[in-house]
Amino acid sequence: MLLAGIDRRRIGTLQEKEEKRFVAENPKSNAMFKRAKKSLLAGVPMNWMVRWAGPFPVFVASAKGAHIEDVDGHQYIDFCLGDTGAMFGHSPKDVADAVKGRIDSGITTMLPTEDSIWVGEALAERFGLPYWQFVMTATDANRFSIRLAREVTGRSKILVFNGCYHGSVDEALIWIRDGKALPGPGNTGPAIDPAMTTRVVEFNDIPALEEALSHDDVACVLCEPAMTNIGIVLPQEGYHEALREITRRHGTLLIFDETHTICTGPGGYTREHQLTPDMITIGKPIAGGIPAAAYGISEEVAARVQAKVAETMKTNASDSGVGGTLSGNALAVTAMKANLEKVMTEEAYERMTAMAKRLERGINEVIRSRDLPWHVIRLGARVEYEFQPEPLRNGSEGQEVEDYELDRLMHLMALNRGILLTPFHYMALVSPETNEGDVDRYSEVFAECVDLLIGDG
Repeated sequence: MLLAGIDRRRIGTLQEKEEKRFVAENPKSNAMFKRAKKSLLAGVPMNWMVRWAGPFPVFVASAKGAHIEDVDGHQYIDFCLGDTGAMFGHSPKDVADAVKGRIDSGITTMLPTEDSIWVGEALAERFGLPYWQFVMTATDANRFSIRLAREVTGRSKILVFNGCYHGSVDEALIWIRDGKALPGPGNTGPAIDPAMTTRVVEFNDIPALEEALSHDDVACVLCEPAMTNIGIVLPQEGYHEALREITRRHGTLLIFDETHTICTGPGGYTREHQLTPDMITIGKPIAGGIPAAAYGISEEVAARVQAKVAETMKTNASDSGVGGTLSGNALAVTAMKANLEKVMTEEAYERMTAMAKRLERGINEVIRSRDLPWHVIRLGARVEYEFQPEPLRNGSEGQEVEDYELDRLMHLMALNRGILLTPFHYMALVSPETNEGDVDRYSEVFAECVDLLIGDG
């Protein structure tokens, strides 16, 4: 891809220089990585951890608030925040205290606690859906929501948007390539061709949505209300009204995955924009970093699900495919309660949004003053820049502007200067613990990196 004002040959030269700096400054992480490769696949506990810029990942010694320290003693301002898992900062005190108290009273029992009632009531108030279930991950929440949608509609297919990500849900690991629905490029060992289970269209394309649902075989549309995986893609004016009208007309349930878009407010994008999905899923940040997730169900869907539950209760059948022995465990529920009640507050979102706006202005000033054909976009407390002049409209546009070499270089330069970004794109997430100095430092580093790239530094 051609970028105005940038000599592409500089990317390789800078990458080599930055990698040498990284290796020289991180000897302990390097040694740990070499040791880890003898027992951990790819040298990490989860394979995507090798996707960080640089020849190896840095190993963490501690994390608190909006900052991380690695084993080599380097301090980082964390704008990754566990890719939303630590959206409210690392180890919020109220959550940590609640978890410590719960551990001595039982972690998992396969029985409910009073905290679960409080969390269900709080989620119902925030999101507007009356009934909730708790699981361990957003992937679980999405998989189980799809199962329930198929059960109540009697339909087999689902619909997702090109460039989406909803965890390791088989049906959603599908992209559009050359006009065809194909397994996503990173889809490992798909059980079947996902085109057999899934229709995929572009976000913001109302005619394509209408056509895909006209077959009346789609149980649900699973989507983020604003896309975040392929870059931030905001819904165009009138899109959500059309999405809701078309799904209702075709008897298709609408499921919003708020796992990332919860950055827009305490009730997610749903409440901020007064949307009315049939189901909502949310994971990662809801328990302050403790593994937990939830999904909410409308009154109508719940009534139809309860009929199935009542039928199952008449037998010894327990293998519904919806469950998980650790789902709704006491520790996770206690963490959710503490996070919702004391951390995930209106005041926290006000601070986060204010700092995100400040970051947006800082990055935009760098882009404007260097006359770069880039843009910056914000979704609540989430800020991202892209290597094109206009905001993305769909997943295909996001795929077209991907620039792997420039991507890795910008991430590595930021990492070498104490800024931690989500490795998969340029998204910066602002926590309640992020302060003005942190934000301004990011803008300074971004300016330094851009000047090195365009040859002015």
